[in-house]
Amino acid sequence: MQFYLNGYAPGDPDVAGKAFPDTVDVLVIGSGPAGALLAAQLSTFPKITTRLIERRPAALQVGQADGIACRTVEMFEAFGLGQRLMREAYWVNETVFWRPSKHDRTRIERTGRVQDTEDGLSEFPHLIVNQARLQQYLLDYMRMSPSRLVPDYGLDFVGLQVEPEGEHPVVVTLRDVATGRQSTVRAKYVVGCDGAHSKVRDAIGAVPRGDFANHAWGVVDMLAVTDFPDIRLKAAIQSADDGNILLIPREGGYMVRLYVDLGEIDPARRDAFRAVTQEQVIETARRVLHSYTLDVKSVVWFAVYQVGQRVTDRFDDVPVDQLASRLPRVFIAGDACHTHSAKAGQGMNVSMQDAFNLGWKLASVLDGRAAPELLRTYSVERQAIAQGLIDFDKEWSKIMGSAPQDPDHPELGGVDPQELQAYFVKSGRYTAGVATHYAPTTVLTADATHQALAKGFTIGMRFHSAPVVRLADAKPMQLGHAARADGAWRVYAFADAIGARLRDLAAFLAESADSPVGRFTPAGSDIDSVIDFRVIFQQRHLDLGVDELPALLLPRKGCFGLIDYEKTYCADPSGGSNIFELRGIDREHGAMIVVRPDQYVSSVLPLDAHADLAEFFDRFLLDRHHAKETRT
Repeated sequence: MQFYLNGYAPGDPDVAGKAFPDTVDVLVIGSGPAGALLAAQLSTFPKITTRLIERRPAALQVGQADGIACRTVEMFEAFGLGQRLMREAYWVNETVFWRPSKHDRTRIERTGRVQDTEDGLSEFPHLIVNQARLQQYLLDYMRMSPSRLVPDYGLDFVGLQVEPEGEHPVVVTLRDVATGRQSTVRAKYVVGCDGAHSKVRDAIGAVPRGDFANHAWGVVDMLAVTDFPDIRLKAAIQSADDGNILLIPREGGYMVRLYVDLGEIDPARRDAFRAVTQEQVIETARRVLHSYTLDVKSVVWFAVYQVGQRVTDRFDDVPVDQLASRLPRVFIAGDACHTHSAKAGQGMNVSMQDAFNLGWKLASVLDGRAAPELLRTYSVERQAIAQGLIDFDKEWSKIMGSAPQDPDHPELGGVDPQELQAYFVKSGRYTAGVATHYAPTTVLTADATHQALAKGFTIGMRFHSAPVVRLADAKPMQLGHAARADGAWRVYAFADAIGARLRDLAAFLAESADSPVGRFTPAGSDIDSVIDFRVIFQQRHLDLGVDELPALLLPRKGCFGLIDYEKTYCADPSGGSNIFELRGIDREHGAMIVVRPDQYVSSVLPLDAHADLAEFFDRFLLDRHHAKETRT
């Protein structure tokens, strides 16, 4: 953690200087997971004015989603929230599987137990925490940010109009929920994070496509006393005749969530399931758990829902036939874009990844780093990911909602419990959130010409962190944790065996007129504000001195020109932890890994591919022509 760059200031170093916006660059509608994360990310930029509105009268207090994928924890670490999240959450370490007993199908028995997340998939675990708490972390973050952003509650979205010209062309009408009074807000950009029944989506003419499945589930958060032995383990439970349960232990050591199968929905009476009471759901759960007891002491939250899989046809306000002539001004994210079941724990996670993808792009455009054309990539990238989510969820929901196969009567159909367990293991990378793969369909993702130089950093996938030792202070740490949610690109240079290519690269970036660091960094800004260059040496930290480093790795920053000592790392010599081996880095030639602000790998290049590196950034960053004025 770094602070006091521009002088000592007493008090909490997490609380940034206060700034009051007087115009609206971005209006975010809805403070759920997507809206809260987007607003938190934008609040980091004091020159960007953001307003977050919410229809509810206050922040969410309880209920809704709870599964936090490993990838989401990685993202939260970029906000400095990873450790806080892990401290409070339930850690999903193992999953157990229960099916009808071979000897008495009215009873259930444990048939399998697996590790929830495979080794090496992420440095973070799969977590469970109340959506309300997760959103509060983000609300706290934005409240302490340079923008001191706080949501405006009790305001409902009524409609919008996009004017053809003007600095703030999106005119939005809002209604005060308490008084009914309407008001108008102008914005450069609007983002609808207002849920599955999104009014913003309707206002831009986007259409969700797909089907409602004819299956219902009840969900209950409860405090209960039971003799079921796996009450503190995630459990997939199949009964012979009474449906299925997905049991999720909750944070705090006592609460548990049950997703209870309510069976098929009559298409002619699709809303009938809404009349199901919590008592009926609990009684169904008791039958599934037979012969174990379930004594419910308190219901914390209850809901019933039907499983549906739909994807919106576009995620911004530009119709397909106008893609070449219009730039987007209005976007949607989260459930406004995609709806699906809750059992795979993907909804909240994918929604926040939508926001993380869009947030740095909006910041880049509004901060003058990139042209507005960059915003076209949001819908292209995230709609493909949403469609993949729906395809996965259809298969997952089908297998989770199926009755177990009766070994004495296989002709009756159903799912073999071993098949369920095998599918769970096979789907681990997807449910952990690390399977997202951006195809080279936009300027942000290069082809795989040089992928062999770094086989473990797949182009288009998230930057997979690994242990390193920071040179200046010998601190063991995760390399990926050096990245902040600050809108900067990262170039990680893994040194070649001799080090000559690495030093030539550092000299090019510091001195050449063609250097993307010089060309794209504004005059007077810190040299790492747009492209953050970091190096990983093959030597042990004991064999390399700080005084041997190129000047670019000891940049002078801030109003006092203080030296940043946190740009250089060495391979961790611990057994099995060497990052060059873990991520398949070519030790002889080294490699450059270009990483987006949302932590996805954009390109892998040789260390001497100076022109290719410059050409990559030239695709979308704006040339500031201030190379001579930028500090090194």
